[in-house]
Amino acid sequence: MPTISTFYGILIKMFFNDHVPPHFHAEYAEFKATVDIQQLRVLEGQLPRRALELVLDWAELYQEELLDDWRLCRAKQSPKPIPPLL
Repeated sequence: MPTISTFYGILIKMFFNDHVPPHFHAEYAEFKATVDIQQLRVLEGQLPRRALELVLDWAELYQEELLDDWRLCRAKQSPKPIPPLL
């Protein structure tokens, strides 16, 4: 599972050839969440409130890049890195 971005201790990852809907995985300490790219909502798991806010802010900024990476992963190609939230 490639890591496509890292910021404030949060790892953003995608699986190759993962199931729909388009989503990414966010990890922060012992917390994990699966986030829908198009609707910007948690599908599964949980993150602390502040970490979730950061992840959703970042995802909104890079929504198109996330969808591009999703397509690459579905095709079993390496996703491109996405800049961190500054």
